[in-house]
Amino acid sequence: MSLKTRYILPTLLLAMSWLLPQEAKAQVDAQLSQYYEMPAYYNPSAIGLTDYVHIRGGARLQWVGVDNAPQSFLLGANMPFKFLGKRFGVGLIMQQESIGLYRTLDIGAQLAFKLKLFGGQLSTGLQLGFLNEQWKGTDVYIPDDDDYHESEDPAIPKTDIGGNAFDIGLGLWYTHKYFWAGVSMTHLNSPVVTMSGEGTTSSSTTSSSENRYEFQAGRVLYFMAGSNIEIKNTLFEVMPSVFYKTDFQFWTAEATARVRYNKMFTIGVGYRYKDAIIATLAAEIKGFYLGYSYDYSTSAIGKVSSGSHEIIAGYSLKLDLSDKNKNKHKSIRIM
Repeated sequence: MSLKTRYILPTLLLAMSWLLPQEAKAQVDAQLSQYYEMPAYYNPSAIGLTDYVHIRGGARLQWVGVDNAPQSFLLGANMPFKFLGKRFGVGLIMQQESIGLYRTLDIGAQLAFKLKLFGGQLSTGLQLGFLNEQWKGTDVYIPDDDDYHESEDPAIPKTDIGGNAFDIGLGLWYTHKYFWAGVSMTHLNSPVVTMSGEGTTSSSTTSSSENRYEFQAGRVLYFMAGSNIEIKNTLFEVMPSVFYKTDFQFWTAEATARVRYNKMFTIGVGYRYKDAIIATLAAEIKGFYLGYSYDYSTSAIGKVSSGSHEIIAGYSLKLDLSDKNKNKHKSIRIM
């Protein structure tokens, strides 16, 4: 099978579902199995939660074995700071995802305000950024003997096109000694990315026309919650958590149970409803974090895929936010 032939199916599916010359809605957020390690990706209020500079990056390879399946790369950083005696959090999140000939880039700056409430801390967050969509139309290939699509189908752009749109996210996050929980909405303004490209020339005319393509990112509501339960007289703790998302047409949910030893080594298992069983291993030593998860598909996609792989890595640096040392910080490696 040639390289261009391998792009036929994803090209046609994506063109029909996302790039018709009319308004269409689609999700652009990646599905992370280690959502608890990068909660700020889904919720802009989940930043500056501790006195650390928190850096995380990762990659997710979805449905390995399926040609042109989704591949996501993420990077996030956040930290707390004080201003006029109040506590805030500031962060940056970036995601790049590719599906066949389609590319998405989402970048957002985050700001959160902290308030002590009921023995815990309530955080309200805002994310402002932009959404970039790209279509590699020059790599589209439709064989002459295709019975379902014409080689000059105007619904499938044959040129490289792209566009940008302003993107907004909001969230709430509550942290308590015994639990944490957050609710958020991404793409609150339901941004529409308008892409235009030169249309193909039909057999009946020699002039080209301008086609207009629109991509709309639909609003997505998220909820996640969890807890750290220490087992008395041991170095073990149990960390259950749940994750739910919906675009108000479809929904998915998953539950995760992890066990951590000596606050360093973690093993866990999870289940995503009607989709996958998840296994996770992680280690955090002197501020460095490395986590791996494997999704075994329980849906029909499992017949053609060997599963999904995800790696999250990062580093945490201790800050001193006390009034006595406003401009000092030190590494957690010497604490």
